[in-house]
Amino acid sequence: MSDSVFRRSVVILVVLLSSRSALGQVSYSIPEEMGRGSVVGNIAQDLGLDLKRLKAGKARIYTEDSAEYIELNKERGALLIKEKIDREALCAKVTPCALHFQIILENPMEMYTVTVEITDINDNAPSFQNKEMRFEISESAVTGARFTLERAIDIDVGNNGLQSYSLKPTDHFVLELQSQTDGDKSVEMILQKALDREKQERFTLLLTAVDGGDPVLSGSVKIHVTVLDANDNAPVFTQKRYRATLSENAAKGTKLTTVSATDADEGSSGHITYYMSKTVDSLSDLFAVDQNSGDVFLNGQVDFEKSNHYQLEIQAKDQGGLSDSCKLIVDVLDVNDNTPVINIISKSSSISEEAPPGTVVAMMKVNDPDSGANGRVQCSISENIPFSITSPSSNFFSLRTEQELDRERDSEYNITVLCSDEGVPSLSSSASLHLHVSDVNDNAPVFERRSYEAFVPENNAPGLSIFTVKARDADSKQNARVSYVLEDGSVNGVPVSSYVSVSADGGVVSAARSFDYEQLKDFRFRVRAQDGGSPPLSSNVSVKIQIQDQNDNAPQVLYPVQSGGSVVAEMVPRSADVGYLVTKVVAVDVDSGQNAWLSYKLQKATDRALFEVGAQNGEIRTVRQVTDKDAVKQKLTVVVEDNGQPSRSAVVSINVAVADGFPEVLSELTDVARDKDFNSGLTFYLVLALAAVSILFIFSVIAIVSVKIHRWRQRRLFYESAASLPVIPYYPPAYADGTLQHVYNYEVCGTTDSRMSDLKVARPYSQSSLGRMSRPGTVQRGRGALEEAELTLEQKPPNNDWRLPPNQRPGPSGAGPRPEEAGAGGGTVGGTGPWPNPPTEAEQLQALMAAANASEATATLGPRYNAQYVPDYRQNVYIPGSTATLTANPQQQQMPQQALPPPQALPPSEAPKAAPTPACKKKATKKDKK
Repeated sequence: MSDSVFRRSVVILVVLLSSRSALGQVSYSIPEEMGRGSVVGNIAQDLGLDLKRLKAGKARIYTEDSAEYIELNKERGALLIKEKIDREALCAKVTPCALHFQIILENPMEMYTVTVEITDINDNAPSFQNKEMRFEISESAVTGARFTLERAIDIDVGNNGLQSYSLKPTDHFVLELQSQTDGDKSVEMILQKALDREKQERFTLLLTAVDGGDPVLSGSVKIHVTVLDANDNAPVFTQKRYRATLSENAAKGTKLTTVSATDADEGSSGHITYYMSKTVDSLSDLFAVDQNSGDVFLNGQVDFEKSNHYQLEIQAKDQGGLSDSCKLIVDVLDVNDNTPVINIISKSSSISEEAPPGTVVAMMKVNDPDSGANGRVQCSISENIPFSITSPSSNFFSLRTEQELDRERDSEYNITVLCSDEGVPSLSSSASLHLHVSDVNDNAPVFERRSYEAFVPENNAPGLSIFTVKARDADSKQNARVSYVLEDGSVNGVPVSSYVSVSADGGVVSAARSFDYEQLKDFRFRVRAQDGGSPPLSSNVSVKIQIQDQNDNAPQVLYPVQSGGSVVAEMVPRSADVGYLVTKVVAVDVDSGQNAWLSYKLQKATDRALFEVGAQNGEIRTVRQVTDKDAVKQKLTVVVEDNGQPSRSAVVSINVAVADGFPEVLSELTDVARDKDFNSGLTFYLVLALAAVSILFIFSVIAIVSVKIHRWRQRRLFYESAASLPVIPYYPPAYADGTLQHVYNYEVCGTTDSRMSDLKVARPYSQSSLGRMSRPGTVQRGRGALEEAELTLEQKPPNNDWRLPPNQRPGPSGAGPRPEEAGAGGGTVGGTGPWPNPPTEAEQLQALMAAANASEATATLGPRYNAQYVPDYRQNVYIPGSTATLTANPQQQQMPQQALPPPQALPPSEAPKAAPTPACKKKATKKDKK
């Protein structure tokens, strides 16, 4: 379609309502049947709005009904076609046809009314309701007879609507259009040439309806005419126009009026029947006509809001086919049968309590389909709330704040909007709005008291909780969270924070130190309460702390002055009478109140019957007459006691001299000084004796410790020296005759200190056990070695290495045959022969003396040798474990002694392991026996 078809006109009218809301009006004109997505107009440019404002304000379209033909594109700020618009379906014959909707913006709240007029295009051709029309006309019908034809329907409007009719052929009939009061035209077919049934009994005509659109559209219908015999008179209505009124809530069957027509003919030609012609506004569903009587009835339900005016065309026909027509105009009366409909366009769920008066909180549109007074609506809200409702334009209402809000007074509002029309009776509807008032930090914390005063006893413990200050904040949440701060200040030049502290959360005032009433009786400071708002608000309060006195000070004696170096005495003449004032004890107590009330009493006195003390004033007076028998030296002890709980006291000693002159007093004082010197000397000797005893005790402890250390060092020395002593094992031979059934090994380790000696008694050994026992080791004192099972050993003859040369063999030389001569063969090892001859007594004595030296240490711990175990030596003495023989021959004594073979490494011993002892180590060499 060309741009001329899509012409549009834009009219912008903007009305500023307030600083918080705006109401403007924009109008567009577009043709119908535009495609989806077509641009209606640039609403942002036409309203002078920024695209950011559309997005930030959450711009949206509000319509009263659910049908949405227009949508808003926030990115482009344009109005677009959402659904294809059919003007005839939307508005029918109503002109102009327009869409009305509102564009709502928030923050601040604004509303703009948009009207989009839908212009008609020639998209509908004229049409007839019936496909054909039939007429029966008498041949006697006179020229000029009129026949009403069915009108064509064209739902387009204006130039695109129905414009003209044409009839073909026109030999007998012509068309005539009659304009009606409603703007429509009635179509009549007029006979212009008499009919002759005998010549032509039937005619077929073509009626064509044409509109004024571009291109021109048309519709046609066929008219079939049947020629009848003569019927000279047509029916004639008594009125060409009838009018009736009808209430919109009238019941079905209600009679509207009666139409009437007459026919001059008689008989069947004069019988008239009534019909409702079928036109574009077919109302047969709403109205009905009685064919015989002409009564018009209500056949359905009319609604003033849909249509308030109806026009009916009624025809009267006789039997001859002649007819006439009339108009019936029905006016529908409105009834107040619709309640106002409240549509909330926009609303706020919360509002700040600092919002200024006139702030819009809700916008609504109220519709009442009724007309006149029945459709006029007034809205109101409940009283005693700081809101008002106004109507900036027809049917639009705004709910605004009327005065400043206070959340602490009312935190929320339930607002009921009541809208009523002016009908009789009046109909109304209501809508409820819940509005929450958001908090603003506009209230400072308020203390429960204007000032605080608390008491705390002195000598309190640091950290003691004294009392609590409390402040409340009328705000809510974070704005109502109160914290407490101790304001800067000083007490006697010292920061107040060193005296007290205040907890930030609870407001608990605690003592930071121990108070002393005598130094500080009271002090003041200020506590500030601050809320958590932004910016924070605060208030302060004055606090006074009074320190309560405790009886923590004993009385102090001011007179007489107590001096340890001098003796001061009060003089009382012997002629003093009863009540003589000797002296007065003056004392003070730095405490206060009853803790400082002092009382005096005499605790000790040389002569209680001579003096008394005033309980309140401390005056010491004589009770009786002083006599010569009274001692010169009188010593008084006075107790000064306060009235506290528990009480504290002080003691003062007073020397009183009862004498008439100074010489007598001087002699007494001299004796007193001598006694004092004696007492001082005694004290010196006691201290000297105590010091001497202490010194002796210290020296004794040192001596004992030194002896212990010396013995410990000696023991260590013995252990170290014993470790280097050699151990020479002795392995006696196993004789073949079985005289000595078992071989025993005795190891003796001796030290210079017999208390540290160790002895090991070994079990009988075999060839394998000799190697194990010959390893260097420490003698074990435990029972494990003694409790092992004894091993038996079969005696074997000694090898040749063991045998000695003839000059070194035991026994007297030549006493018996040598082992070789006792039956040993050539190449055969000897040593299995008989024992030597029995030794002499001298040889036995020498052997016993030599053995005694070896067995002295084992006489009490190991098994002893009997006489049968001692070898039979005659001349020479054999030293076990040595290659030398002791004889009486000097030459033999000068022979060099053969050195012992060095010890050899042995395989690991299978005997139980024992802890090494430093005093003894076992050394042995491996020897083979044959």
